[in-house]
This record gives sequence, structure tokens and C-alpha cells, in this order.
Amino acid sequence: MFLLLIVSAVFIWSVIRPSGYFIWVLEVLPAVVGCIVVLVVYHKFKFTNLSYVIIAILSILTFIGGHYTYDDVPLFNWIKDAFDLSRNHYDRFGHFFKGFIAIVIREILIRKTLLKRNWIVWLTLSISLSISALYEIIEWIYSAIRSGNKEAKQFVGMQGDIWDAQWDMSLTLIGSIIALLILSKWHNKYLTPFRD
Repeated sequence: MFLLLIVSAVFIWSVIRPSGYFIWVLEVLPAVVGCIVVLVVYHKFKFTNLSYVIIAILSILTFIGGHYTYDDVPLFNWIKDAFDLSRNHYDRFGHFFKGFIAIVIREILIRKTLLKRNWIVWLTLSISLSISALYEIIEWIYSAIRSGNKEAKQFVGMQGDIWDAQWDMSLTLIGSIIALLILSKWHNKYLTPFRD
């Protein structure tokens, strides 16, 4: 309930005078849909607290990116200027952390399938990377349909980097691997009450 209140508060803040309402909808829609799904299935499938924290952080990062656009988050603009970087790296940071969805995927696979440990790891990484690739495909399709449109450029967030999609998918994969390496043992403790 506490996480839901925080996520709701950030969501409300994000909708107040965002950079643009249309781009805001494009950016926050995946997080809103994800939160709705988690709320709808709550009585049938309660996730561990660790998964809820990851879902909350991912939602908050998405709402912040939607409010400012991923190209223009102030803290990362400051970092860009302070370290003389070529771009605002909030998008890259967000894609790295999106890899942590691997823990949520892992939980679903452990609790709903009879797969062995090694298969769970590979399937978790595959699903995480597939979600990332699907998002990049959606960005590409929107960009192709709305070619040259300001919102399309903001939604894709390439910032002049032709390898942006590859970077985003790679960072999601790296985030997923790191999440599995550092959080799996901790996650197992949370999963204990759900085991037969």
C-alpha cells in the first residue's frame, strides 16, 4: 500500500504540466498498464515485496521520463554538462534499470512453471531482452509513421546516436544479468513462503 501511494503521487506529479501531454502518454503508458495488471491480479497472484519494489521503481523512473521526456531530465542534464557528455543519459540509465524486471519475470517462472534453475535463468534473460526489443520495435514503428515529428524524436530518444536501440537493449540485458547475480539469493528468501 505504501509503494502504491508513492507511485500514485509520482504519477500525479508527472501529469502536471509535463513537457507535452502526447509524449507523456506515449512514455508512461507501459508503466500504467503494468501497474493496472499488478493491481488486477493482486488477489490471485501476490508478488514478493522485492518484486513490488522493483515494479514501483520502474514505474517512478518511467513517470519522471514521461514528465520531462527522457532527453531532458534535469539531473541528467546537469550530469551531461558537468562531465561534458554528448547526451542526457537518463534513457540509458532507465534501460539499465529496466533489466531489473528480470526478478519479476523470474518470480513468475519459479512460481508458475516446473522449469529447472538453469532454464529459469536463460528464459528470464530471454524474456527480459524480448520485452526490451519489443519496446524498441514500437519506437521504430512510431518513428516511421510519424517521421520528422517532434514527439517521435522525443519518444525514440536517440539524441543523434544511430546505435541507440542497440545500446538500450544491451543495457537492459546487462541490468538483467546484474539483477539476477546480486538479487537472486535475496529473492529466494522472499519466495520461501510460496514454495510447497
